[in-house]
Amino acid sequence: MIKVKNKKYYKCSRCHKEAVHDKIYIIDDKPVCVTCIYGKKKPFKIYPIGVVRSELRRAKKGFGTTGKEGISRIELLESQKPFLYKLEEEKIITVVYYLHEADAVKSIFNRGLEGKKVGVFASRTPYRLSKIGIQDVKLVKIEGTTLYVEGLDAVNGTPVLDIKMKWSLFD
Repeated sequence: MIKVKNKKYYKCSRCHKEAVHDKIYIIDDKPVCVTCIYGKKKPFKIYPIGVVRSELRRAKKGFGTTGKEGISRIELLESQKPFLYKLEEEKIITVVYYLHEADAVKSIFNRGLEGKKVGVFASRTPYRLSKIGIQDVKLVKIEGTTLYVEGLDAVNGTPVLDIKMKWSLFD
């Protein structure tokens, strides 16, 4: 890493070009620039529709979360109120969120409790390039634009990108 005028620059481990820190991912402990990962694909904007409020915090060391699990609140922006119509009729909803505290990516690692060696796409790890999380949760109640849900393992402050009814080809 090189610091110039309060900006951090990294040398890409693949193409060896220097890139600003927000144009670099750390993959398997090596800096890789967005051009080497995505080529000429351009990013797009996604705006959050709300935020998670919970007792969960990211673990300071290692993997996972710490704190009390249970009921989480999803505080939607007031502008989302029209989109809540009939949502209370759903028992299970799917929450799409942005893993804003996820760190470096490991392409292959030992998965969960079983310890099976897998790649990112064969896991539910938050340490992925897209930083997108998706989880089915129980909808407990709705008060105004606040959803109370059970089973969400997103940490406090997690931006919510979308809410969907649960749907599966296997149900």
